[in-house]
Amino acid sequence: MATKQEEQQNNQAGRHQEVGHKSLLQSDALYQYILETSVYPREPEAMKELRELTAKHPWNIMTTSADEGQFLNMLLKLINAKNTMEIGVYTGYSLLATALALPDDGKILAMDINRENYELGLPVIQKAGVAHKIDFREGPALPVLDQMIEDGKYHGSFDFIFVDADKDNYLNYHKRLIELVKLGGLIGYDNTLWNGSVVAPPDAPLRKYVRYYRDFVLELNKALAVDPRIEICQLPVGDGITLCRRIS
Repeated sequence: MATKQEEQQNNQAGRHQEVGHKSLLQSDALYQYILETSVYPREPEAMKELRELTAKHPWNIMTTSADEGQFLNMLLKLINAKNTMEIGVYTGYSLLATALALPDDGKILAMDINRENYELGLPVIQKAGVAHKIDFREGPALPVLDQMIEDGKYHGSFDFIFVDADKDNYLNYHKRLIELVKLGGLIGYDNTLWNGSVVAPPDAPLRKYVRYYRDFVLELNKALAVDPRIEICQLPVGDGITLCRRIS
């Protein structure tokens, strides 16, 4: 017979999976400890404002988690990134984390199919004094990437590229981005552990959108693992992020 503590842990784990928590840690208390001890005390005021604003949006599950925002911000500083790209912007939390990390003359090509969501966060980005670093383009990213490749001058020109968009196109993005990121540069693919569903049994009760995109995420993970042009590191930050460093 299960103890009361075990029942509480089981209930907690079940709720954790059900809400599709931004962290894959199996304990909400442990995740909260990370946020309250290391993330929130160091979160820039603008990012806090944008996070709280986004929390009120009906699609807030799409936002980048605060711990992942902190990770991206430090990563960009460590690699001295200056020219970056972001595919999938939403209200711009990860975009703001990037913009704050770049030097004043840094640039971000930001693409999303929904300008309205981006403009929700834009006043916060403007107030933070980093809007001049962002070139936002509304619409599908693939035609833009194809045009950049055709132009020729963008080959190997990006230090960092972050992808948090339509999972069914991740491999299509990768085929193009590998040409646009510089040697030694990084591509980050978000949600590569996809609510933990990548290890869920076939008959697991998953929400429709989780089940639909799971196969695309699994396909991406397999492809990245054997791509000789990159070194990879898959991290259980947020919903899973896979960093790809171009080596050839």
